[in-house]
Amino acid sequence: MALMQNLTKLLISRIDEYLDAISEGMIVFQQGLLDYLENRMTDFEERMAMVGQYESRADKLRREIENQLYSHSLIPEMRGDVLGLLEHLDNIIDVAKETLTQFSIEVPDIPMELCADFSDLTVSTVQAGEELVSAVRAFFRELSRVKDHVHKVYFFEKETDRIASNLKMKIFRRDMDLSRKKHLRDVATNVAKISDEAENVADRLSIYTIKRTI
Repeated sequence: MALMQNLTKLLISRIDEYLDAISEGMIVFQQGLLDYLENRMTDFEERMAMVGQYESRADKLRREIENQLYSHSLIPEMRGDVLGLLEHLDNIIDVAKETLTQFSIEVPDIPMELCADFSDLTVSTVQAGEELVSAVRAFFRELSRVKDHVHKVYFFEKETDRIASNLKMKIFRRDMDLSRKKHLRDVATNVAKISDEAENVADRLSIYTIKRTI
């Protein structure tokens, strides 16, 4: 049975809006990093501001969902799991905002030869996050589809790790100052963090899904 059937229409709407905010924030995050790599700095700064707006909206919606769950005494047997799931999902958009802020403050000097690798890394880490959002939607609407999306989260997390490792090897084999190498390594690590967070939430989601089927 879909978990949504036990919720009010207003709460269903808020959960959908929350998931939309996370998903759209990641899309804008990806666009922002690609803008940076193409040296479209005005567009990059606009995207960064937009991600901040999505992050604020997600926080507001999460608090509204929490208040409604408690005030209407909805799904008491699942309330803690749902709130924990949404709270940890919020980490995704937080990481996106922090990563773009790092680019804005530190202005990493990325060699042209590595831009394609950073682009691939960005796309892969966002795909992990997008699959996670789809998995969470399925948790509320169609439980049988959660496993398929979680599987894809794990796939893209591993792919992101592979791309990041190859990128870091390329960085440390280049003829440049060690400090610059370390800086680029740290930047790559932060870009990949979305997939790490997605994997962590997917682990929790898998457990919550099993609990609902018992």
